[in-house]
Amino acid sequence: MRLSHSRSERETVDIALVVPRSGPAGLFGPSCEACAALAVEDVNRAGGILGRPVRLHTVDSGAPLPHLARRIDHMIGTGAIDGVVGWHLSNARRVLTPRTAGRVPYVYTTFYEGGENSDGVYMVGETPEHQLFPALRWLRSERGIRRWAVVGNDYVWPRETARVTRESAAACGIDIVGETYVPLGGRRFGPALDLIRDSSAQAVLLFLVGADCAAFNRAFAAAGLDEHRLRLSMMIGEDVLYAGGPDSTRGLFTASGYFESVVSAAAMDFGGRYTARYGPFAPALNNIGESCYEGLLLFASLAEAARSLDVRDIERRAARVRYDGPRGEVKIRGAHTTQPVYLADTDGVDFRVVSELRRA
Repeated sequence: MRLSHSRSERETVDIALVVPRSGPAGLFGPSCEACAALAVEDVNRAGGILGRPVRLHTVDSGAPLPHLARRIDHMIGTGAIDGVVGWHLSNARRVLTPRTAGRVPYVYTTFYEGGENSDGVYMVGETPEHQLFPALRWLRSERGIRRWAVVGNDYVWPRETARVTRESAAACGIDIVGETYVPLGGRRFGPALDLIRDSSAQAVLLFLVGADCAAFNRAFAAAGLDEHRLRLSMMIGEDVLYAGGPDSTRGLFTASGYFESVVSAAAMDFGGRYTARYGPFAPALNNIGESCYEGLLLFASLAEAARSLDVRDIERRAARVRYDGPRGEVKIRGAHTTQPVYLADTDGVDFRVVSELRRA
C-alpha cells in the first residue's frame, strides 16, 4: 500500500523506456529514444497524463536478461515507475512480463510473433497475421514468389514466427524450402548462403536483428544472391539500410504499420516535426523508433480513458481508447492496436511503399 500511495502522490508520471542501447538491436536505440522524447514533449504540452508531466527513465534492453529483469522488478517494487513502454526483442519481453503483470501497465511496441496475453500488457506492433502473411500473399500474387528460405537469429521471435509461417504456408500459397539460424551477433553466414544457393528458393525471409541484418545483406549481395532472389526482411529500418549500404538493398522488401514515405497528412506531419526538432543529422526516422512514439501515446490514452494508472482500471476501459497518431486513427482490439500495414521495397537507402496490405 505504501508504494502505491507514493506513486499516487508523486508529481510526475514516471515510465521506464526499455529500448536497445547495446547488442545487435542497438542500431535502433537512437531513433527509439528520439521518438520517445518527442512523444513526451507532445503529451506534456497537452497536459501530461492525469494532469501530471511524464518523465522517462531509459533502460538498456540489450543488457543481460537477468540484469534487465532485476532492474525493472526493482523499479516497480520501489515505486520508481508507473509503467513500462518500449521496443525490445521478444526474449526481453518474456523476462519482463512476469515482473510487470498485474502491477503496472506495459506497452510493448515491437512487431512480434503473437500470442502475448500477460496481465496489463498492450501491443502496438504488428503480428504475422497482419504484417507477414499479407506480405507473403502479395509477393506470391504480384511477383510469383512461392518458394522461400528462412534465415533468422536464434531466439524466440525468429523461431516462433517461422513456426507459425510453416503452419500457414498453404493459406499463403508458399513453400518453405530451407531454414537456418545464426546466433545474435553472429557473422558466420557461409552455411546460410550455401543453403540459399543450393535450394530452390526464389526469395529469402529474414528474421535477423539490426546490425546482424545489415551484415547479412552485405554478404548476400557480395555472394551475388541478389541477382535472382528477393528478400523480405521483418525487422529493418532505414538505419539498417544505411549500415548495409545501397549495394546491399536490391530486391529487399519489408512490411510495417509506418513508413516515413507513406503519403498521409499524419505521417508527413510527424516526419516534418521530427526533422524540425532534431535537425538534418537526427537518428534515421524509421518504423521502429516511431513505434516508441506510438507506445507512449497509447500509454497516455489508456491512462486517460481509465482516469487511472491502475492495471485493473485500464483493462476495464481499454476498448474505449481512440487516438490519432502518425499511423492515423488507432484503436484497441483486445490487447492489440488496429492499424494499416504497408509493404515497401527499397530505393537505395530509402523505403518506397508499394501497397497497403489486406488481412485475409
